[in-house]
Amino acid sequence: MNISHNKVVSFHYSLSDDQGQMLETSRTGDPTLFLVGANNVLPGLEQALLGKEVGDKVEGTLEPHLAYGVRNENKTDRISAKYLKHEDKLTPGKIVRINTDKGMRTATIIKIGKFSVDIDLNHPLAGKTITFDVEIVDIREATAEEIAHRHAHGIGGHQH
Repeated sequence: MNISHNKVVSFHYSLSDDQGQMLETSRTGDPTLFLVGANNVLPGLEQALLGKEVGDKVEGTLEPHLAYGVRNENKTDRISAKYLKHEDKLTPGKIVRINTDKGMRTATIIKIGKFSVDIDLNHPLAGKTITFDVEIVDIREATAEEIAHRHAHGIGGHQH
């Protein structure tokens, strides 16, 4: 079975920057799942995986505009510190999750005040050229529920 629209793909991956420094990997846990065509992974990565089969290994490099986006220096905000009470000690550079009107977002702390926190809303990997190394573990047909929900269900995907 080949990777194509409405298939659920299970894969292990590693991401590194253009200096070869490892940024993240799934190889120490369960494989990651994604529903093809639902915008659940980087578009450049999904494109590279189309047509591949179980056992295939795929490597590639993505420029920022095909990866996590180009950095936007104006993409900052000041929020009340009370929204980050669930976090441990707040320090500049710390990555936090915040709930917005568009759902959960990742942000990086820039500056901490007495009552407010300045945050950078760019993805932490925005502006970086990344290299991916992927090994395809499994491919299956998506269920009607997964297609309706627009994401894969199960370990490595979204749990309900």
